[in-house]
Amino acid sequence: MYRLADRPVARYLIGFVLAVILTAIPFAVVWGGLLTGPQAYVVIAAGALLQVLVHLVFFLHLDLKSTPAENVFFLAFAAVLIVIMVGGSLWIMSDLHQRMM
Repeated sequence: MYRLADRPVARYLIGFVLAVILTAIPFAVVWGGLLTGPQAYVVIAAGALLQVLVHLVFFLHLDLKSTPAENVFFLAFAAVLIVIMVGGSLWIMSDLHQRMM
């Protein structure tokens, strides 16, 4: 049976709609003041993580079932680089914050 999600255009549209929704949720939480502090940060981080997964699945067509080992290796390497960049940025900002006090 031919499913709608098997069509390339439909996959891109589903990914686009999910990306817009996952962008709108953290934006609404912050803009509307629904959550503050750590709760807002958790919603933003969860939205960002889900956004990355949506982009990998729907736009880059990566799934772990049919992905060669090389792609998984490069994906893990990219994840390590992102963790280093985000962690380093947070470390620098917290250090600057302490020095400004």
